[in-house]
Amino acid sequence: MKNRVLLRAVALLVFVAILLGACQPSAATPEKVGEFQIPEIQKGKFNVAMVLIGPHDDGGWSQAHYEGLLYVEKNVPNVHVAYIENVPEGADSEQVFRALSRKGFNLIFGTSFGFMDPMETVASEFPNITYIHISGYKSNEKNFGNLFGAMETMKYLAGMLAGARAKMDGNPKLGYMATFPIPEELRLGNAIALGMRKTCPECTMDVRWINTWHDPVKEKEAAASLFDAGAQVVFTGADTPAVADVATEKGKWGVTYDWVGSCKAERCLTAPYWNWGPVYAKITQGVIDKTYKPGWDYFDADSGGLGLFGFMEGQTYPKGVAELPPEVINEVKDLVAKSLKGEFTRFDVFKGPIKDNTGKVIVPEGESLQQIDLDQFPEMGLGCKYCMKWWAEGITAELPQTQ
Repeated sequence: MKNRVLLRAVALLVFVAILLGACQPSAATPEKVGEFQIPEIQKGKFNVAMVLIGPHDDGGWSQAHYEGLLYVEKNVPNVHVAYIENVPEGADSEQVFRALSRKGFNLIFGTSFGFMDPMETVASEFPNITYIHISGYKSNEKNFGNLFGAMETMKYLAGMLAGARAKMDGNPKLGYMATFPIPEELRLGNAIALGMRKTCPECTMDVRWINTWHDPVKEKEAAASLFDAGAQVVFTGADTPAVADVATEKGKWGVTYDWVGSCKAERCLTAPYWNWGPVYAKITQGVIDKTYKPGWDYFDADSGGLGLFGFMEGQTYPKGVAELPPEVINEVKDLVAKSLKGEFTRFDVFKGPIKDNTGKVIVPEGESLQQIDLDQFPEMGLGCKYCMKWWAEGITAELPQTQ
């Protein structure tokens, strides 16, 4: 009799334990926000998260950031890193940033222009977490900072190569496949045009807007449209190497962007690219040491964060560059070397006199654009003098309705 009572009691306890366990969330079950799985932190480590607009292996923008994150993991002691990919700009991203913050990540990088406002909102809710937004123009100078680099320098140099290539091929027409009408895209397009006119004063450049950062199909279609309209060399402002693939099909030239490994196609002329690792590692260590103050952090090539494919240490010239006149190659090579020493910067690229594509002098001789001019449109109301709301001489497109 006693044994039966004991067995019933044990059975009841087991049942209650199972029931209670079913009512509690499993510690091994990952948290999800919409379709996004939120990674866990590692206790005892400094936890760094990254939110990517595209896939981590897109062959462009997101892959460059992802490899920068891996560099941090390898080179900064006692750091744990995690990432979430394919996060759309807007409300979805705000939920992701908030979920990462609740998890307890110490430092969060957001790698797309449209993450700016969501990050600003979440940063105000978690003052002990550091948020770094790539591109954009906002900072609270406390725990929400802005980060970007002077890619206009490398785009200018690539423009010199492209102008020389188009002139050599007897077809002085270029194309630029732009993403969104924001200051960044006008700035980079103008840098290309200024470089193009340096080596090919008769060259012109058309523009196509695709209104996406990452869409391989749209990118191919826009590139094909520019080539079919007569362009000999086409640049991309988007994420994938599609422009070089289309150039190879058509026997012309494409200039890829963002990632060092993007310039693989036979007809890839070169690639201005980001090397985020050293920049991210410096910021991460600075946040750990409490020596980094979030603000407006805009780096030049002497940071090690920028490159021009074919011209950096250990690289060889792509075929389309190797065939150019030696004087062009040497001039670009010299300017790359100067940029790495801090002797040729974005302010040298945008030094007057500069005319817009209507013939009006925008920047007079002896003047140069300042950082606020590079970042702003006049309607933003922040006091820019030569605000980046114009197309440079040689660009045949109309100015878009800007954002």
